[in-house]
Amino acid sequence: MIARLNDALRSKRSDLENDQKGFTLVELLVVVLIIGILAAIAIPFFLNQRQGAWESQVKSDIANAVIAAETHAVSANGSFEALDDTALTDNGYKATPGVVLTIDSASATQYTFTVEHDLYDTRHWTYDSETGVTDFTDD
Repeated sequence: MIARLNDALRSKRSDLENDQKGFTLVELLVVVLIIGILAAIAIPFFLNQRQGAWESQVKSDIANAVIAAETHAVSANGSFEALDDTALTDNGYKATPGVVLTIDSASATQYTFTVEHDLYDTRHWTYDSETGVTDFTDD
């Protein structure tokens, strides 16, 4: 009886030693290939998302600057002549880090802004209060 138990245990051990589990080289190469394809698709998508975020920051800053400029005009009897960076800041405009807003012109009845993002080298946005339109140009 003990001999039969020893034989059974011996056969189980030999089955475990021969039944090794793991991945083959081909399976590992297929996984690496799939990960590479996914990365090739995801990286450009991620970069486009970053540019879209930069554009959103610029558009948000333009909208906030317009509100601050109009608020300034209300307190200046409807005139934009004294519009400058300090007037915008005093009326609630706070620039997003990396966004640079420049007041190109300010007259009694209209003003224009040029806005750039530090990380978006090729595109500049211009807002004209007379038309209310934001245009962009690529360098």
